[in-house]
Amino acid sequence: MKMFVRGAWIEGSEQMEVVNPFDGSVVDTVPVATAAEVDAAIAGAVEGAAIMREMPAYERYEILQKTTQLMHQHSEELGRIISMEEGKVLAEGLFEASRSATTMEVSAEEAKRLSGEVLPIDGAPGTRGKLAFTLRVPCGVVAAITPFNFPLNLVCHKVGPALAAGNSVLLKPASDTPLVALKMVEILLEAGVPPLAISCVTGSGGHVGQAICSDPRIRKISFTGSAEVGEQICRTAGIKRVTMELGSNSPLIVMGDADLNKVVDATVATGYANAGQVCISTQRVLAISDVYDDLVAALQPRVEALQTGNQLMESTQVGPMVREGDAVRVSSWIEEAVSQGARLVCGGQRDAAVVQPALLADVAPSMKISCDEVFGPAVCVSKAHSIDEAIALANDSRYGLSAGVFTQDIDAAVRFAREVDSGNIQINWGPQWRVDFMPYGGLKQSGMGKEGPRYAIQEMTETKTVVIHS
Repeated sequence: MKMFVRGAWIEGSEQMEVVNPFDGSVVDTVPVATAAEVDAAIAGAVEGAAIMREMPAYERYEILQKTTQLMHQHSEELGRIISMEEGKVLAEGLFEASRSATTMEVSAEEAKRLSGEVLPIDGAPGTRGKLAFTLRVPCGVVAAITPFNFPLNLVCHKVGPALAAGNSVLLKPASDTPLVALKMVEILLEAGVPPLAISCVTGSGGHVGQAICSDPRIRKISFTGSAEVGEQICRTAGIKRVTMELGSNSPLIVMGDADLNKVVDATVATGYANAGQVCISTQRVLAISDVYDDLVAALQPRVEALQTGNQLMESTQVGPMVREGDAVRVSSWIEEAVSQGARLVCGGQRDAAVVQPALLADVAPSMKISCDEVFGPAVCVSKAHSIDEAIALANDSRYGLSAGVFTQDIDAAVRFAREVDSGNIQINWGPQWRVDFMPYGGLKQSGMGKEGPRYAIQEMTETKTVVIHS
């Protein structure tokens, strides 16, 4: 595929391959953007920002609604592209395509709701006869830097609100999964987005991303990825608005009164989806000692039953990881944990990029597989003797993106919600749950700022205060 720069599809002077993670076959090729091409994309986006700023909100709404309709029409194609380049099973790819259309639809609606407020300045002395209000105005050029694990929906979570707010967008998709992002640009253009209002450059994050983030013409950066890369972007960005959606090692506390059948269902659903490559996957299960052994015993057959293999086969429940190198890393973390005293209950075997879903018990909180972000199909179970210890263990992390608890005790649930340091709290479900219009973001090193179209638009606009003197 070609990339889209300053209103034109271009091939570039150098190409890179996009491969199917399961068998290494080449799905397509995309250009490797040069510094000159990145500069041209930014220059075009500056022109596009001026066009978008003048576009009435209702026109932005109409374009995004048309985008939504086209996405529904192309949902099967989009879902299959996602599965081929990312490795998630086809059912998950199709679901992401449908979910992404909803994200764009909500963004369209929010385009009509952008407003300021009247300021009650007459509460201060010397303000007789004066009127004050605020206006929300677009930032200008928004850089959207997206990860591989949700290569369409997280594009939509950035591009949709940015356009709804009247900005232009420079999109940089993950190197492993650029194809569905480029297809999305085709859809946006067909829906009526001004060609200068959207660019998409492909290439390595280290090269292309650095050039984008350091450029002063970029006024807003929205990034989803690892904490380490997020910190590097913040150091590079200078004086810009930034939203950082970063990593996690999400905890799930299981109290003694929990319904273990529901816990098992939630843990399997939220621990192994997309081969565990979800920033809010259940990674650390902190079970009260009364139910610890029963929970591990109940989880084992359910995890063992998960079918792995070719993500395009309907029978497959867990596909490959996006890169074989990541599968090697996850396997090494599992082996390290076992060597330090953890018990491998089941799974963990690796075949190329496919890792059998792993369940580990007796995991010490200090082990790498517990305290770092595994981002793979491995769930760790650790014992806690009280809610005090469980909350302390949950908070003993540099991350704070999402957390869950299973309990029938309302006091324990409320205490968990108040005391656990996490941007998203789930009660009687695992930490991996999100409706796309809710505010979503983390605490601590899991990031700053919120996504969800309404909240992203607030991050992608600026406030002007107007005072009329009479």
